[in-house]
Order: sequence, then structure tokens, then C-alpha cells
Amino acid sequence: MRRCPTPPHAIAVTLAALLLGGWLQQAPAQGYGPPAPPPSPINDDGTIHWGTFYKSASIQQAYERLWNLGACRGTNKRITIPVESNKMQIDSLPESEFQGVVQAATGTVAGGLIAFTAPGAVGDTPPTFVAQLHPAGVSGLQVSGPTSAAVLSPGVTVRLQTMIDQKGRGVDDVESLEIVTPPQDFEPPTIEPGSRSEIVGRITAVRGNTMTIQLPRPVGSLRRLFLPLSDNVVVRFDAAQVEYVTPGDRISLTGRLWTGEGSMGAGTIFASEVIVTKEP
Repeated sequence: MRRCPTPPHAIAVTLAALLLGGWLQQAPAQGYGPPAPPPSPINDDGTIHWGTFYKSASIQQAYERLWNLGACRGTNKRITIPVESNKMQIDSLPESEFQGVVQAATGTVAGGLIAFTAPGAVGDTPPTFVAQLHPAGVSGLQVSGPTSAAVLSPGVTVRLQTMIDQKGRGVDDVESLEIVTPPQDFEPPTIEPGSRSEIVGRITAVRGNTMTIQLPRPVGSLRRLFLPLSDNVVVRFDAAQVEYVTPGDRISLTGRLWTGEGSMGAGTIFASEVIVTKEP
């Protein structure tokens, strides 16, 4: 029987529900047996280790309930055969490259989902795939391209070049800046009042044309900076956060495609690298 593709609007509605429901199939394998420490998300060769995809969440949940109750210890074939058939080793799938246009995104870099339509045959409805990011947060994600100054709001981390005075106020209007996602081992650059410096900080307020940012590390007695923004400030993304992925963005990715039972839309892609580009 031919599978009908899931419409993009249905994918968009479903993504949040899947994450909120803890979509069991997406979790790395814990094994059939007593609880064991989860495997490392990175293989010895540096590739991502995905583990097991459970085609049916209900079968796996029922098995785990039986195991926890002591009613099954892996000997009843009426239970073990369906349980084994329910497993699919993600790492056994070949990696391929995909491109398309984002339809919806939800979650974080740790286990987030991105739905996108890919080019299809002329006259056919473009297929919609769902990219799955690794729950351990080891999938690569890059979001780049221009955006509006309207996205500058509390909680956003920015990087820019400017000069500040001894009171932490910008000497000149900021003409351009980038929205960034600092890595965990990020070391903030040294800032010298009175000289042009690179500044990385988290926005705490934007009032009129003045942006207040919190520094990751105090500069002397300065913990916050007050920076005037140009009326035509240029804002770009150089980030790695799913919340910055929006419908209409271009996406290219490398990952492992599963189109069998339990997949979404035209297929679920377990993504190792995702590049999202904003259109000008």
C-alpha cells in the first residue's frame, strides 16, 4: 500500500506534541534487560552514536512495564519476538545529504525536531521530512543569515565590536552585531574601556535605541553595558539554537533516513549536521 505523505501543516501541529509526549522511539537504546548506563553519544571514530529506534512506543513501554513487574525475563517468545522486531539500529542506516525549506521547528539542540519540505517531482506535492537532533545535544546545528532588529530581546546573546567608556556606555552607535550561541567552554574576550573591543553578552533590556547587555565576566566594576543602536543596525545570526529556526529558512543536512514504521511524514532523518540559512 502506498504511503500518503503527511501534509506540512499537520507536521507543524504534531511536532510540539511529540516532544511534550516524550516520543519514546527517539531515545537511544537502553537495552532489553536490567537498566544499564546509557552509551556514549559519540563513537570512538568521532561519529554520532544513535542506538535503537523503537518503531512502536507502546510495544516498548508494555515490555518495560512487564520487566519492572518481574513478569518477563526474556524467555517468552510471544513477548521477545515482537519486542526484537520493534527495534531498529539507527547507526546501521547509511548517511545521506538532504536539502529543503523549513516548515516548522520545536525543542532545543538536545532532541529538537525540524520539519522541512524537500524538492519533489514536477506536479507532485513536495515530500515533508522531519529532522531529529540527537537527545544528547551532539548533532551539529548552524543558523546563519540576516534578520530584523526586532529579534533583539532579553535573553538573546550578541557579539559586536564597539568602544565603551569607563561607565560602560557605548561611545558610538552600534552599526552591526551578531546573535550567537557561545560554546560551553566559551572564554569572553578582554574588554578595554576607551578602545574598540569585541563584546559578547546577554541582552537584559532594549529600550528605544539603547540595548543593555549583561557581561559573562565583570570588567572591573562593570557588569552591564549600555549600548546605543544605529537606526539601521544590521543584525545577523551565527547561532546554534533551534528556536532561531523559522518557516521559510533554507536547510541542508546530513543524516540517516528511516521511512519504515514509526517514521514521520516522508521519513525521519536522524541528523548529524544541520545548516540553516536565513533568506535576505
